[in-house]
Order: sequence, then C-alpha cells, then structure tokens
Amino acid sequence: NPLIPALQSDWLFIHVSTTATGQAILSISFVAGLIYLLKSIDTTVKSMKSFWLEAIMFSIICVIGFITISTAFAIADYKVDFNWIDKTGQEKFMTYKMPALVGPNEGEIQSSDRFSPIVEMPAIIHAQKLNTVIWSLFSGTILYLAFRLLTRRRISRLLQPLVKKVNLDLVDEIGYRSVLIGFPVFSLGGLIFAMIWAQIAWTRFWGWDPKEVWALITFLFYAAFLHLRLSKGWHGEKTAWLAVIGFVIIIFNLIVVNLVIAGLHSYA
Repeated sequence: NPLIPALQSDWLFIHVSTTATGQAILSISFVAGLIYLLKSIDTTVKSMKSFWLEAIMFSIICVIGFITISTAFAIADYKVDFNWIDKTGQEKFMTYKMPALVGPNEGEIQSSDRFSPIVEMPAIIHAQKLNTVIWSLFSGTILYLAFRLLTRRRISRLLQPLVKKVNLDLVDEIGYRSVLIGFPVFSLGGLIFAMIWAQIAWTRFWGWDPKEVWALITFLFYAAFLHLRLSKGWHGEKTAWLAVIGFVIIIFNLIVVNLVIAGLHSYA
C-alpha cells in the first residue's frame, strides 16, 4: 500500500537509495570474503572453520529455495486470507501467498479449502513474513540435502576448484576497499539521512525502533572492521570472516527485523 502522507518526503528516497547503495557496495566485500575463505580453508578436514563455511553455503541455498518456492506458489496463484487483531487491538486483513504454517494473532481463516496454521503468532510478530522465512528454510534444507546426496560432498568443497587460481592478496584488497567505500555511503543513508527523514515524519531523530537499532549495530560493526584493519593490522582470513559476518548482519536487518518483527519499518 502507498505510504501515508506524513511519511512521504524526498528524504525517504534519498535515505533508501543511499542505504541500498551502501549495502550493495558492502556486499562486494562479502563475495570477496567468501572467495577468500573458499580458497584458504581446507574443507577436507573437519573443523569449526569448515563447518561455518558450509553454513554459509547452506544460507545461500536457502535463498535459492526461497526463489524457487515463491515462484512455484505464484505460478499456482496460491492465496489464503485471514482476519486478525494487531497489537493495538484493531482488526486487520492479511493475505498469505504460501500455505500458512504460522498464523497471525487471533487469526480467522477466510478460505475453508486452505491449510490451517499449526501455530498462532503474537501480534508483535509479522506472521505472514515469518511464514515465508520458514518456507524458505524448509525448501532450502530440502535442496541442500538433495545436493549432498547427489554429490556426496560438501557444497564448499564442490566450489573450491572454481577459485583455485584466485589471487588471495587481490581478493583481500577488493574486500577491504569495498568496506572503505561502502561504509561511509551506508552511514550517510542508514543513519544521517534516516534521522533527517525521521525528524520530518515522526518529529524525532531517534526512537529505538528495531530497524534503527540494527542500523546502528551495522555501523558499529563496520567501524570496528576498519579499526581492526587499519590499527591492528588484521587482514586475510580474519577480515574475510568479518566481511561475511557483516553481511549476515545486513541480511538479518533486511529480513528478520524488516519483515518479521512488527515495528515502524514493517511497511518496507
């Protein structure tokens, strides 16, 4: 739905576009870090490093699973409608585009021929978005297990031949420079421009909304990244892991905070 007039401002476009640009640049550091880890970690030996590297591969497969499952239900034109009660006690209408594994607060299903939810979520949780995340994890797990059964190898080990000739020093430098450029761009969009828009929309710069808090956490993390790189001499595998963790924080903010937790940014 369109935003209410109070939220419509040129600063919204500036804030969102700048933040997205910063996150896109920071994602380059994630790709560089992942390539570095694939090249440098011995996946033939069981270790915490190889375990977490494979966990990253599983997460990527879950994204593929989300694309696959959402496309399948969209082609099937699957929909199920609910009446539910939000956290202010008002009755609302919600449409699911996947079978409801989790239902909204005090939800009443409007389609008798559809699958009823197994669990009801409290009003603070955006049940429809959480349902999508659960389906993504489920489909991703099925795809991952299918890959493992067919290849009898870890996904990370299958990808290692593709990075065999990669120059690690070059990849490390690309990851560092991506953070060096992306960090100030994200800081402008995710904090400074966001505060200006918040002042216009809600008459306050900061309100400790979950989205605002995690934007601050992202800022502090990448500030620590640059501090450790420039002052402590961290490079190579250490900063590769930091680049991956930083991107996980960004994705958590975009998916869990933005879509699942009900807050001022739930419309995004």
